[in-house]
Amino acid sequence: MIEITNESDFRVPEDIIAQIADRLTNKTIELLVTDSESIKKLNREYRGKDRPTDVLSFPYEPTPMAPLGSIVINIDAVKEAANKYGHSPQEEFTLLFIHGLLHLLGYDHETDQGQMRQKEQELIEEFHLPQSLIIRNEE
Repeated sequence: MIEITNESDFRVPEDIIAQIADRLTNKTIELLVTDSESIKKLNREYRGKDRPTDVLSFPYEPTPMAPLGSIVINIDAVKEAANKYGHSPQEEFTLLFIHGLLHLLGYDHETDQGQMRQKEQELIEEFHLPQSLIIRNEE
C-alpha cells in the first residue's frame, strides 16, 4: 500500500507504482510529492547537501507493523527530466519511484557492485518504461 501526500497538481500514476510496490514488498510506503524548494530543505537537513534533488528515500527501522519508509519526489525535477529525455512526466515519476523504492529496500548504487542498476533495469523492462534512468546513471 502507498500512502500519498501530493503537494502539487501532478496526477500521480497510482496504478503502476502500486503494481511495482506490490511486486517488491508487502510493507506500506509513504510517498510525498513536493517541489524543488521543499526537497532542497530536506536534502540540506538530512544529507547536508544544500541543493534540490530529484528523489530522496528515508528507510524506517524494520519492525513488524512499521512502514518500509518514505519516498520524496521532486515534481519540478520530474517535469524537467521528462522534457529533457523525451518521455512523459508519469514515466519519469515512475522511474524515480523505482529508484527510491530500491533504496528503501537496501540497494545502494554508490556502494554495491551494480545490483541496484540491474534491478532497476529488470523493472524498467518489466513495466515497459523508458531507458533514460539507466542512461543517466552511466553519464
